[in-house]
Amino acid sequence: MGTKGREIVKDLKRIVNELRKALADEWLAYYQYWAGAKVVEGAMREIISAELEEHAKDELKHAEMITGRLLQLGEKPILSPKEWYSLTNCGYEIPSPDGEKIIKQNIKGEQCAIDVYNKLLKITEGRDIITYQMILEILKDEVEHEDDLEILLQDMKSMK
Repeated sequence: MGTKGREIVKDLKRIVNELRKALADEWLAYYQYWAGAKVVEGAMREIISAELEEHAKDELKHAEMITGRLLQLGEKPILSPKEWYSLTNCGYEIPSPDGEKIIKQNIKGEQCAIDVYNKLLKITEGRDIITYQMILEILKDEVEHEDDLEILLQDMKSMK
């Protein structure tokens, strides 16, 4: 990152640490969605799989955004998948093939992500406007994901 760009970021070390944790979450969320889309079974399998694949793409986009910002800040992204587990805020749940269970697993993950990004907004507000704007964009997606999944779960329950 350029000298002037670095000067406008306050509390750089804390922001970088939190971004690395969020990056770990995004990689694990991407894989959880991707794998879930492959193993889901049941009557609504195709609908659920398509929704999970769409969310996986968004999580990968978030990982790319965070990686780009870390590089701008003069930091390296997470280079070893082993670090994902030691840095994660939200963890990883092995996707259940049961459609209702997998939706509930992912709602839980999205709710954790909402908490993580809300915390990051507070950390970056007034300290790093560029990261703040990026986090705001990611948070918008996470809120939308939670809503999508809750609607899908309601639809599944109404079919019973």
